[in-house]
Amino acid sequence: MFAFFTLSFVNGQTKSDLFFTPSDTLHVKRKNAVILTESALGGLTLLGLNQLWYSDYERSKFHTINDNSEWFQMDKLGHTFTAYHLGRFGAQTLNWAGVSKKNQLIYGGSLGFMFLTGVEVLDGFSEEWGFSWGDFFANATGSSLYIGQELLWDEQRVTLKYSFSKSKYANLNPNKLGSSFTEQLLKDYNGQTYWLSINLYSFFNSSKIPKWLNVAVGYSADGLLYGSKELQQNFFPDQKRQRQILLSLDLDLTKVETNSTFLKQFFNVVNVIKIPFPTLQFNSNGHVTGHLVYF
Repeated sequence: MFAFFTLSFVNGQTKSDLFFTPSDTLHVKRKNAVILTESALGGLTLLGLNQLWYSDYERSKFHTINDNSEWFQMDKLGHTFTAYHLGRFGAQTLNWAGVSKKNQLIYGGSLGFMFLTGVEVLDGFSEEWGFSWGDFFANATGSSLYIGQELLWDEQRVTLKYSFSKSKYANLNPNKLGSSFTEQLLKDYNGQTYWLSINLYSFFNSSKIPKWLNVAVGYSADGLLYGSKELQQNFFPDQKRQRQILLSLDLDLTKVETNSTFLKQFFNVVNVIKIPFPTLQFNSNGHVTGHLVYF
């Protein structure tokens, strides 16, 4: 009986590994599945946003806005992060289908930029928001970060990562910062940190450096209750706002050695999250704080 279950597990692992292993040559069925799936998900998401989200607000003629000074640019980093990882996902799924490297970068690497530009156009026809050139260029920056590294090094030596810890500010302005934990993950910029995670081995290629060891530089904010300083002073005049730079270590989970293709893909997915480590925090008021563990 034990041998039967062992054999079944091994066979299951083998089939799983075969499925997740990228094709060496163009796999037409996989390519068609990727194109259809991504097109359907992207189209349905934009349609759903238009019908379920934007329909609650007044429509307008297409217009642009300049919101570059709001939220200490944390929202722009969110756009860059999303465009980067959607592009990474798009290119990797085409790689799985055996598509050429050139087409992976053209059609996959630009996936985040194209999708988020569609969202930005919807913003442009909403009275509540507007097409933001700052968001547009942030989207382009995220896609360029992925594509540029592939062209320069044929690998991702610098990865954008995200971490979050619940802040004390969300309850003070839940309409802007989110009333639930899920909303706060997206809207509470006080709890978010965006990281540039740099793989040391890729740059120094030394046997003394573990291949999975990264150094990470983060950016976050504190005391943001409204996007603009002027508006916040009207409602919370005593609340100070500050930027924060963080320095920490990190792990590149894609560099962890394993023979399991499934685990490689799993590590590839969760590698968007910064691993908690001791961290130094420098804020714009000149204070330095050490954290034994920072999320």
